[in-house]
Amino acid sequence: MSQFFVIHPENPQARLIREAAKIIRDGGVVAYPTDSCYALGCHLGDKKAMERLLAIRQIDLKHHLTLVCADLSSLAAYARVDNGQFRLLKAATPGSFTFILEASRDVPKRTLHPKRATIGLRVPENTVALALLAELGEPILSCTLQLPGDDAPLTDPYEIRERLEHLVELVIDGGWCGTEPTTVIDMTDGVALIRQGKGDPARLGL
Repeated sequence: MSQFFVIHPENPQARLIREAAKIIRDGGVVAYPTDSCYALGCHLGDKKAMERLLAIRQIDLKHHLTLVCADLSSLAAYARVDNGQFRLLKAATPGSFTFILEASRDVPKRTLHPKRATIGLRVPENTVALALLAELGEPILSCTLQLPGDDAPLTDPYEIRERLEHLVELVIDGGWCGTEPTTVIDMTDGVALIRQGKGDPARLGL
């Protein structure tokens, strides 16, 4: 049965953040809040945890996973970013955007899109997520918490616990996150809007 942490959305309790980070390091899959829906996340270096995350969502790697990063410099360490791309990323982070980019060598190949060697990256604007990332000191491998057969992401932490209590190690109640997913921008060949979501593409000139 999963643990359930109620973490203050503006002043996260340090003890609970430390414990949540330990659960991730120890191979746990967690449900956690972002600025755009709740997400499922796990440790980037844990293959079994990644496989469990994919199984919960019933997706494969043709559906890009996302590295949720603490800041722009962390994001740039996990992707091949030129000067033009960096300027665009700076204009839209933090925020409700996911960027598809060519992954750097620091990203395990088993996490990448099988044909493109790309991955999603983003920097959230959510206090709980940022506190967790700061404690971990590395990105969280993540995807939107939308379960098979559902029309929208889950938004109620108590419903998340009810439906996933035997599948994840931790559910973090960090308050209301909304139901709108991120806006997805493919930056591998120019700048292309893939999915319109919460982030305003006008910030990128689109």
